[in-house]
Amino acid sequence: MSEVELPLSRAYACRYGLPVLTHVDPDIFRERYFARCMECAFCHDACCQYGVDVDVENVARIEACADELERAIGVPRAEWFTGEECDDADVPGGRLARTSVRGRGCVFLAASGRGCLLHRFALETGRDYHDLKPMISSLFPLTFGEGLLMGSIEVDERELICLDQGATLYRGVRDELAYYFGDAFVAELDAIEARTLAESPPT
Repeated sequence: MSEVELPLSRAYACRYGLPVLTHVDPDIFRERYFARCMECAFCHDACCQYGVDVDVENVARIEACADELERAIGVPRAEWFTGEECDDADVPGGRLARTSVRGRGCVFLAASGRGCLLHRFALETGRDYHDLKPMISSLFPLTFGEGLLMGSIEVDERELICLDQGATLYRGVRDELAYYFGDAFVAELDAIEARTLAESPPT
């Protein structure tokens, strides 16, 4: 993470109320990664190997379609989450759960083939995948904390296998940011991006 945090002109709240973003790390406009995830032939879904944090409101939406989802993915609902939760003031509902790890990664990672089973299930049943897929997954490799939009720890510690190629972190998830935080938010980020790249181009 950059030592510099750039302030936004105002606070931008997520469509779910939380998180609320007030600053941005300019490194998200310079760092690159292989954003076309489903076209990747070398990472083997490494970013999903440890499971993912899920806010409790998202957990409730998943559980609301548990009967149908259970049949579709072939994993009993009792195995979906670790059962442990923690407080987190930055997420909807103020608490985080975590998906279980099964086989090669997250319980919702396809056992064969590629991709997130929650995302696939949503598309196959005519749902908006944002209602089921964790926000943290949709925004990856960006994340947030204490009002700051920044690269994930995997980026900061240079552990993300697909770094240094393709789109910038920001451009790779710009559409997702617009969904969660609105068009005005990405318009301001576009302006900050232009200033940032004029001063220092992507790595």
